[in-house]
Amino acid sequence: MHLQNIVFIVLFLAAFSLFTYNLLRIRSYLVLGRGENRFSQAGNRILKVLGVGIGQSKILRDPAAGIMHAFIFWGFMVLITAVLEAFIQGFYSGFSLAMLGSISMVFFASQDIFGSLVILAVLYALYRRFIVKPKRLQGDGGTNADAVFILMLIMGVMLTMFGVNATKSFVHPENASYYKAHFIASQITPLFSTTSAVTFYNIFWWGHILIILTFMNYLPYSKHFHIVTSLPNVYLAKIGPQTLDTEEINFESENVFLGAGDIEQLTWKEMFDGYACTECGRCTSVCPANLTGKPLSPRKIIMDIRERTSEKAPLLVNRGEIPADVESRKLVSEHYITDEELWACTSCMACVQECPVNIEHVNPIVDMRRFLVQSESRFPDELMTVFGNMENNGAPWAYPQSDRLRWTVGLDAAVPVAAEKQEFDVLYWVGCAGSFDARYQNVSRSVATLLDKAKVNYAVLGTEEKCNGDSARRLGNEFLAQMMIKENVETMKKYKFGKILVSCPHCLQTIGNEYKAFGGDYEVMHHSEFLGELIQQNRIVIDDTKKIDKKITYHDSCYLGRYNDIYEEPRKLIEDVNKGELVEMKRSKDRGLCCGAGGGRMWMEEKVGKKVNIERTEEALSLEPDVISTACPFCMTMLTDGVKEIGRAENVKVKDFAELVLESSR
Repeated sequence: MHLQNIVFIVLFLAAFSLFTYNLLRIRSYLVLGRGENRFSQAGNRILKVLGVGIGQSKILRDPAAGIMHAFIFWGFMVLITAVLEAFIQGFYSGFSLAMLGSISMVFFASQDIFGSLVILAVLYALYRRFIVKPKRLQGDGGTNADAVFILMLIMGVMLTMFGVNATKSFVHPENASYYKAHFIASQITPLFSTTSAVTFYNIFWWGHILIILTFMNYLPYSKHFHIVTSLPNVYLAKIGPQTLDTEEINFESENVFLGAGDIEQLTWKEMFDGYACTECGRCTSVCPANLTGKPLSPRKIIMDIRERTSEKAPLLVNRGEIPADVESRKLVSEHYITDEELWACTSCMACVQECPVNIEHVNPIVDMRRFLVQSESRFPDELMTVFGNMENNGAPWAYPQSDRLRWTVGLDAAVPVAAEKQEFDVLYWVGCAGSFDARYQNVSRSVATLLDKAKVNYAVLGTEEKCNGDSARRLGNEFLAQMMIKENVETMKKYKFGKILVSCPHCLQTIGNEYKAFGGDYEVMHHSEFLGELIQQNRIVIDDTKKIDKKITYHDSCYLGRYNDIYEEPRKLIEDVNKGELVEMKRSKDRGLCCGAGGGRMWMEEKVGKKVNIERTEEALSLEPDVISTACPFCMTMLTDGVKEIGRAENVKVKDFAELVLESSR
């Protein structure tokens, strides 16, 4: 064994020991958080890693920046062969991948190809950060310095690899025929003489090794630790619909969870998201609150969680006394995340949709809202009335429960009530807006009329129905939400039915995906899906002579689209009933902009910046439509208000597609 091998082994063991120590250090911080199972459905998780992680599907949603990052990522994956070869040579100097014969030439050629692509990508990254200067990449001086240092280390790894590849034929002449596959590196081989090549080879080889070991051990202290954590974070991401997975809470327990005011009340996964954040700012660039001048930045939320973890977790792990000034700097405070930031969130999930490493921003925001409501009793004044209405009337509005069936007035046929039928095929969950909102009552009447036309065996709960609990949950009042959820589940246990039909995407999300934790495992369909099936079955017949002939644009509801992946069904319905043009807004489908009402924002005034609904309405009106079609009562309210405020209510109508189907059917 040569001296070089001994020195390498010592450095290798020291570097990997330090790296392992840092991984265990960070793990000790994460275990301070609340427990959460993120290891089930291993097969689906692996598929997600292959698509989002290895395939870079989310990164490539932004083509220019996406291709740059993809080249760096894919380049590193391919260039692992060069790193492994160098490391094995540290233990045994005579090793070369050329031992694999002609197969090695594939590795050597790919190293040159991807090494060149990585160098070009690094140069473009520097150009983009310092010349183009996209708003979402702008941070403090430390952020830019850290990014430049990482990019320079990546560049160093590539250049030293090319140096090794250009000179190794002098060190291993017996493999020279295989090394010809280094078709780019071989172009600079003539620059080295026979006497100097070995010296330069050793310089490049040691430079390659030292940069890699430095890179590896710098990362745990860097804002670019996501290079290590991003793939694990994709693996740990939620499988299926995005839900608030809080289980049934015993509010009489001494250890009841009343929200996250500081890091130890977050789940370990919410803390881990902080270490996976790439700081790319894609989340903030699509946030409707941020786009309209509100103080919320999803990127800042995640970065603040990481910064607070770094500040407080070491003290908690060491079980020492926490200084008063550190203890007072809670996560939810003016030092980190303010009340105003938390209340600005519409829970639209655009941030989660765009995050290239599947960070889940909305869950910790709701956990922190729970802290404000349940622990601090600190929330916007208007919510006091909303919470009171929900508790006393079973709905956000101040209407009595006895008015739940007022929407049926004027219908030709009586609406069947569950208490009178007991057993039926479909439970039509009308929802609070469908019951009480004067505009949306017409949608409920349209759906009921279509169900009668199709001879569907259905019933409604009527005065037994209460708010599904969505707004209370998203507003942080988990006690009230769970009270309503459990009451609704107990009510539905009294009846025998096959599926639940809803018109409100918030009902779809909550009853269909979140009631399962409370014993309510139901098949729930939105009326966009259900009416489409009835049309396909010819149970609802579209009359060609009654078809609409309008220019229509469709606004995607966040809770229908990003939460439940329903995009095409509403569009298919519109195409079925409309002879005119269906035009798409620039921000549509999974890139759609929120109307501004989600996350309980429906019940709060917008006092800062531009109104979100005006931003969205302006985008719709720029297409000069005759009709703006919606699939959600909240969206209908926000867009109708927007059209009125802009002064276009006379010539642009906001309609649910159930109304459009009814207008064009026999």
